[in-house]
Amino acid sequence: MKSAIAGIVTFAVGIGASLVAARFTHAGAPSPSWNPRAAAAYLDGRADWWLHWPSAARDHDTSCISCHTAVPYALARPALRTVLRERDWAAPERLLLANVVTRVRRWRDVEPFYPDQTRGLPKTSESRGTEAVLNALILATREASKGALTLTLTDDARQAFDNLWPLQFTAGDLRGAWAWLDFHNAPWESSDSPYYGAALAALAVGSAPGDYASRPEIQDHLKLLREYLGHRADTESLFNRLTVLWASTKLPGLLTPAQRQSIVDAAVAKQQDDGGWSLSALGSWKRADATAQDAAGDGYATGLITLALQQSGTSGTEASVSKGLSWLARHQDAASGRWVASSLNKHRDAASDTGKFMSDAATAYAVLALTSAR
Repeated sequence: MKSAIAGIVTFAVGIGASLVAARFTHAGAPSPSWNPRAAAAYLDGRADWWLHWPSAARDHDTSCISCHTAVPYALARPALRTVLRERDWAAPERLLLANVVTRVRRWRDVEPFYPDQTRGLPKTSESRGTEAVLNALILATREASKGALTLTLTDDARQAFDNLWPLQFTAGDLRGAWAWLDFHNAPWESSDSPYYGAALAALAVGSAPGDYASRPEIQDHLKLLREYLGHRADTESLFNRLTVLWASTKLPGLLTPAQRQSIVDAAVAKQQDDGGWSLSALGSWKRADATAQDAAGDGYATGLITLALQQSGTSGTEASVSKGLSWLARHQDAASGRWVASSLNKHRDAASDTGKFMSDAATAYAVLALTSAR
């Protein structure tokens, strides 16, 4: 395994960073500041490691776009750039985007992440569906992060959506969704993950600038997507339901008011006394090695739920959001800049590179929640 690039160096917490961090606390809820520069350094280092890790390498000099490290990084890093008033993208950010663009432009030429020939049926189909959704999400949210300067989608983002729609199921149990990778790894690559993937597709559409969601040529696809997500919203894991709640804040019509309130109520009921949430409480997961799930609050669950509740604007959640933001501000690791979360699938060494996968996602979602509290 390759270590993070030598160019990412240690840093000190400056007065300026503290002042910036102090801006992002919930109104009326004093909480300790957090260190956005430390979070950026951690995420940059982890993204660089992933992009250069031989196991993540794919053809055409690209890398697999992982749900644990690459995607959360792509979503959160623009928010940190705004907070830190950076003028340029971080080097790993540029490389990640270049990889995505290469695979979007050469969609018919690039090999799937996991071909049937080496991983067995139906991994090619699962890989294509998963990647199509993630590519569209990364490029759409990237365009949206430019704000009012972006009135239309770039050609690359439009091509990502053009790659996406033909892979949507139009019949069967997954009608409206996409084939999704299943390696029996919760919460992103398991038997119930197509719902998670469909929610991310909705998030991509709703985030795309230029009123993309209103384009006539995608309305039949959106109808199928809304039906799939809405019909299953009452029976999915709370993790999946929270993801679609988040998506519903960007794309209207995914959930009824009663469904939205039900998800909010379920999430608030799971909040721990210290203000955090535990990822293990958001589904019925068992570890393959029979070790006990971590029940303590973690950065991923707390970040995701705080973000979803904030953006849903549901009345009566202000106290839960405030406690969630306070928990996040208190639980950033000062030494590494990260927020911690642990694997749902087996016990992992938290100091190892693979053992940090969940903390990569936790740090990104903590950042998204904290920077949304402006």
